[in-house]
Amino acid sequence: MISAAMQERLTRVGPGSAMGRLLRCYWYPVLASVELAPGQTREVRLLGEDLAAFREPSGRLGLVARHCPHRGVSLGQGYASNRGVVCPYHGWTFDHSGACVDMPAERNPGARLLSRAGVAAYAVAELGGLIFAYLGPDPAPLLPRYDLLVMEGALRDIGRAELPCNWLQIMENSVDPVHVEYLHGQHLQAALSASGSAASTGYGRKHEKIGFDLFEHGIIKRRVLAGGSEEDDDWRVGHPLVFPVTLRVGANCQHRFQIRVPVDDQTTMHWWYSCYLPPDGREAPRQETVPLYEVPWRHPDGSFRVDFVDGGDIMAWVTQGAIADRTRELLVSSDRGLVLLRRLLLEQLERVERGEDPLGVIRDPEHNQCIRFEQEHDKLGGNVAFLRRAMDISHARFSPIREQVLAMLSP
Repeated sequence: MISAAMQERLTRVGPGSAMGRLLRCYWYPVLASVELAPGQTREVRLLGEDLAAFREPSGRLGLVARHCPHRGVSLGQGYASNRGVVCPYHGWTFDHSGACVDMPAERNPGARLLSRAGVAAYAVAELGGLIFAYLGPDPAPLLPRYDLLVMEGALRDIGRAELPCNWLQIMENSVDPVHVEYLHGQHLQAALSASGSAASTGYGRKHEKIGFDLFEHGIIKRRVLAGGSEEDDDWRVGHPLVFPVTLRVGANCQHRFQIRVPVDDQTTMHWWYSCYLPPDGREAPRQETVPLYEVPWRHPDGSFRVDFVDGGDIMAWVTQGAIADRTRELLVSSDRGLVLLRRLLLEQLERVERGEDPLGVIRDPEHNQCIRFEQEHDKLGGNVAFLRRAMDISHARFSPIREQVLAMLSP
C-alpha cells in the first residue's frame, strides 16, 4: 500500500508531472514505418500530448504539435510537402523546427507574423521498422540501438494493441513472475479447455524461487521452477526489464520486446516487436518492410479474449481499472519485484530533478553501436518446441507472417 500522493507521483505522465519529466528523457515508438508513406501525415498521442507526424516526399520525418495555430485544425489530417507539414484548412506549412514557412492566402505575411505562427517541434527518428519520438529537453539523447532493432538475418513483425489503462500496472506485471503459473498456467488451461482446444500451455510449473537484480539498463528477473535448479536458464540468465517501459522475452530462435508506451494517464499503446532467427544453415525470407498487425483482445460481445497468453495479461491489466489504486493493495513477499521497480522509478525521478540523466539514457556513440541483452535459450524447459507452442497460444497467432515463421523452423 502506498499513499495517494505517491500514487500520483508514480502514475501521472502528462506535461509538468513528476513521472512525466522522467519518462520524457526516453525515446518511444509512436508508429510503425509502414504507417507513414512519403507525403503522408498521422495523428499520434504520447505522454498526454497531441502530435502530428509526417514524412516528406523526400523521406525525411517530422513531428510537431498537432493543432494549427491559425484555427486549431489537426495537422495530422493534412499532407507533407518537401517544405514540411501542410494544414488541410488554409495551407499553412510548418517545417521540422515547427516554424511556419508559408501562409498562402496572405500576400506578404512578413517575418514577424510567421514567427508568431510556429508550433512546437520534437525529435523523431526511425529504426528497425519503427518510428520513435522524443519529447524531452535538449539535447536529445541517442536513440538506443537495442540488439533486436539492428539484428541481421531475422524475420520480423510488429504487433500492437491500445489498452485503456495506465502504463505502470503493465510494467509491474513484468516483475511479478509467479502470475505465470496461475494466469498463464491454470487460468489459460481452463480457457483453452472451455474452447475445445487440446493445447497445453506449459506454464503451470510452480515457482520455487524468484529473484531480481539491477543492471545498467534495468532489472533482471529470475525464477527456479519445480523440478529445475539455478543452473537452468530461467535463473542463470533470466530476462531483462529494460527501463523504463520495455520487457525482453523469448527463447532460442525467438526474440521479442514488449514496449508499453504511455499514451496518457489512462491509455497505453502496447507494442510486440518480434525477431525470429532461422536454424543454423538457413536464411530468413527477405522482407522489404516489417509488417504491422493489431492484436484483438476483446470478443465482438465485448468480453475479454483470455484464450491466449497476452489476452490473459491484458484482462489482468485492464480490470485493475484505468489507474490501479495502489492505496488499497495488499502486497505479500512474492511482490518484492513491484517494490523494487517502484523504488527504482523514484530514484531515477530524483536524479532527473537534480538535473542528471536517468538510468539507460545513452549519449556516447561508442556505447550505442549495438546494445545486447542476454536472453534464455531454454526458457521454461523448451526451445524450438516452446516457440511453436508459444505461437499458438500467444499474440503471435494473429501475425501475418505466422506461417512463414513456422515454415522457416520446420525440420
